[in-house]
Amino acid sequence: MELKVQVSGGEVWADDTGGDNPPVVLLHPGVGDSRIWDPVLPKLTEHHRVIRYDVRGYGRSPKPTVPYSLRDDLVAVLDHFGLRAVPLLGCSMGGSTAMSRALAAPERMTALVLLCPGVTGYPWPEEPEVEAEYEALVKAGDVDGLVALGLREWAAAGADESAVAPLRAAAPAWLTEDEYQREDPPIFDRLHELDTPATVMVGDLDRPPLIECNEQVAARIPGCQLVKMSGVDHLPPLRVPDLVATTALSHCGAKLL
Repeated sequence: MELKVQVSGGEVWADDTGGDNPPVVLLHPGVGDSRIWDPVLPKLTEHHRVIRYDVRGYGRSPKPTVPYSLRDDLVAVLDHFGLRAVPLLGCSMGGSTAMSRALAAPERMTALVLLCPGVTGYPWPEEPEVEAEYEALVKAGDVDGLVALGLREWAAAGADESAVAPLRAAAPAWLTEDEYQREDPPIFDRLHELDTPATVMVGDLDRPPLIECNEQVAARIPGCQLVKMSGVDHLPPLRVPDLVATTALSHCGAKLL
């Protein structure tokens, strides 16, 4: 069932498969919208009620008109569906949101499955040329240019239509993020506080700084399992959907099943 969920000063598009199975919430990356999960859904929906939503400005969600927080919007979605304790499956930007929420309210998170997650507070290396190119494209409102940049940086496994489509659904949101999206609090130096069962998955074709970050994230989260994916870039739900689904189910054990 598709619907709109009210968030502070706006709304987001959401989808709920319904049913009596235990719920799981999917959080999409910044290089796609929630349709990136489509290939993963068949296995997950065999066992779960699956809820997913588009971040403001992404995919089917309206553009933001007021400042907002990814973590606060996640809370609004969880509250809308009456989810008190739930596992989160988050990719990239969605993984960062999942960890941020788990640190703020661990009693509401039963498991974390983190695909190539970003993380606030991590000392990312400076990349002035890429950053300048990105800023110039955003200033010019050049969506095609942003898609091309995204494919070059994040789609090392192949720039086919399956990779182009999510980037095209995401790129318009990048034009407004600097103005409206407030970064959630830094969490990298707090990861040792996480007591939620966690799994980190990262592909060997992802960007080297992101791979290094994810290895450190997995090392800092107590008991975290690190899964390395061969031949996978920053789009694992598209590249290896069966591996993503089966790993989510098996590594979270009774937390998901």
